[in-house]
Amino acid sequence: MASVQWVENEFEKHRNLDNALHMAKYMRNQFDFYGIKTPERRSIYKDIIREAKKAESIDWQLLNECWNNDYREFQYFVCDYLKALQKFLVFDDIDKIRPFIETKQWWDTIDSLDTVIGNINDSRVNDLMLKWSVSDDIWFRRIAINHQRGRKDKTDTVLLEKILINNLNNNEFFINKSIGWALRDYSKINTDWVKNFITKHKSGLSTLSIREASKYLKWMIKKLIQLEKYNWKI
Repeated sequence: MASVQWVENEFEKHRNLDNALHMAKYMRNQFDFYGIKTPERRSIYKDIIREAKKAESIDWQLLNECWNNDYREFQYFVCDYLKALQKFLVFDDIDKIRPFIETKQWWDTIDSLDTVIGNINDSRVNDLMLKWSVSDDIWFRRIAINHQRGRKDKTDTVLLEKILINNLNNNEFFINKSIGWALRDYSKINTDWVKNFITKHKSGLSTLSIREASKYLKWMIKKLIQLEKYNWKI
């Protein structure tokens, strides 16, 4: 059985002080790092994840102990583990994931856990995301906004619109950034829907949100204007 001690020993073997300094600085010196880059880090614990998938079982004790470690690589391990065992997660597991959202909060882990929550196949997730979209905690809001990332044509646009509207006229950088990302992601699939949302709610969207949302739209719309299908500017 995998243990925190084993993971810690392996991480220690791969410590890189120069990388650690850069990684810590990138995260505003909020966390300690071993300085292990992503490909190398994942290769260290790939066997743990493979065995867990084979057993079709999530070792929550291991995840909790790893999350509580001071080094950020341990939180990355937890996120990678949950993503790999996504299909074994059920709605009640969200209560077990909550401490990973409530503690050691920053965008790097939040932006990994958002789709972990979002890909749990249970209709109750929708109501929960609506509730989280008005949370006093910006990181729960960010998860709600981006939990459908990557769903493409399976995106629930009614839910997406409700969640985004709940977060309009917001001054929080991490909320406005996530609104833009959610719109940008869906713009790859449905340009018209995103264009219409921005037009309808422009007064409530920050410049940052519009800029992020328009990353692909600018290129698409220029092409469409050339074809004389649209005459709309961002």
